[in-house]
Amino acid sequence: MYSYISGIVKDQESNYVVLDNNGIGYHIFVANPFQYNINDEAKIYIYDYIREDEHSLYGFSTKAEKDLFLRLLNVKGVGPKLIMPMLATGSVNGIIDAIDRENILYLKKFPKVGDKVARQIILDLKGKLTSVSDNAPSIGGFDELVSVLEGLGYKTSDIKKVLPNIDNSLKIEDQVKEALKLMLK
Repeated sequence: MYSYISGIVKDQESNYVVLDNNGIGYHIFVANPFQYNINDEAKIYIYDYIREDEHSLYGFSTKAEKDLFLRLLNVKGVGPKLIMPMLATGSVNGIIDAIDRENILYLKKFPKVGDKVARQIILDLKGKLTSVSDNAPSIGGFDELVSVLEGLGYKTSDIKKVLPNIDNSLKIEDQVKEALKLMLK
C-alpha cells in the first residue's frame, strides 16, 4: 500500500497524470489533473485500488480528499469512477456538509449519482465524517479570500455560505473567481 508518491509530472490527460519517480512513470487517476503542471514536482497521496480485473492508482492533492474518498468507497454501490467526478466538481467540505444536512439535490448534481445512490451515501455516512472534515481546510484557511470579498462589499454571513464549496488549494485569484460565481447564483 502506498501513502504518497513524489515526483515530476510528465503527462496529463482529462482524468489522470503520469508522475515520474526515479525513472518509473506512475499512471495516477486524479480528480483535477490540470491542477498539476507538466515538468513540475508534485506530491500526490495515493490509494492503490486492486480488484480481480483492475489494478489502478487513484491520487489526491490532500489527505482530507483521500480520507473522504476512502469513506465514500465503503458505501454500497459507490466506486472510484463515481467518486472522482464528485471530488473534481465539489469541495471536501461541500460534500461533507451536503451529507450531514441530507442535501440530496447537491449530491445528485454529480455525474452518475441518482436519488438511490445519494440516499445510500447519506444513510451510510451522515454524522460519521467529522474526523475527515477536521483535516479539511477550515474557514480560517480562507482569511485572505474573506477579506477580499468583504472589501468588495459582501456580507460575512453570505461569504461563509459559499466557502465550503471552494477548493482551498486554488490560488487566491481563482478562489475569488469561484466565490464570485457562487455568490451571483
